[in-house]
Amino acid sequence: MNFNELIDAVRADMAAHGVVPADKLIADGAMHRARHVDDRSSSLNISYIIHPDGNGSWWFEYFPLSIKKTGTLSGTRKPLSLCERRLISEEQKRRQNERRALQKQTAERAARIWKDTKPVFSADEHSYLQRKGVKPFGIHMSGNNRLIVPLYAENRKMMNLQFIDTNGDKRFLSGGKKKHCFSVIGNSTDCKRLLICEGWATGASLHEELGVFVMVAMDAGNLEPVAQAARRLFPDAEIIIAGDNDESGTGQASARKAALSVCGKVLIPQQTGKDWNDVLTMDGVA
Repeated sequence: MNFNELIDAVRADMAAHGVVPADKLIADGAMHRARHVDDRSSSLNISYIIHPDGNGSWWFEYFPLSIKKTGTLSGTRKPLSLCERRLISEEQKRRQNERRALQKQTAERAARIWKDTKPVFSADEHSYLQRKGVKPFGIHMSGNNRLIVPLYAENRKMMNLQFIDTNGDKRFLSGGKKKHCFSVIGNSTDCKRLLICEGWATGASLHEELGVFVMVAMDAGNLEPVAQAARRLFPDAEIIIAGDNDESGTGQASARKAALSVCGKVLIPQQTGKDWNDVLTMDGVA
């Protein structure tokens, strides 16, 4: 077996799943961690084992995306040994503990930032709100002129913040929890019907137009987890997934999947490439 061929095969398998290590890979049959090229320098989110003996085999996991793969040069999957399974289980538990600790720290940071910033009372205070044609609906603004949208867990605890600058560029607090979390617009008391959408501006437009409670999932991939949280929180409510009409079809597919998981309904704009903010404001910017 050619050693370089083995390393190249592992890297190719990783790359095929969107995992690109920034560090040199070590093939010695032991557990190692590596940094992904898109991660911070202090993060080691890739775990892997590479066996140089026999036909050459490997296992790797990229924690942020829950990617777990095994492979061999021969193409025949080699079963993981009991020792390997134990090492992998211990590594996964340690990663989970690290992630929970970081998410807890980020939630505490989010609460401090939220407390130290001021509410926005008018769309005139920020160009993004003006361009989107929506009211602020309880969001805050930082000292550097970025809108701040809070994200909550199912237990109503603030977990993360989304920042939106004047250009509409968005980012979240690093290390914070996003999946299963959501922002809310409107009053959920005696909620009989609610909408779930991807973006905050879309949710603001829907709430203003229909007057119903809205949960904002922040992206298409989070529609289903948020829909399931909504069903647990409001077991008798009618749930409508207001998806985006993406040219790729991602928004529509994610909306339908989310609706199916909670016996809900789907609402998609007729115009390709539009979301409900675009439709309801006519000249909204995606």
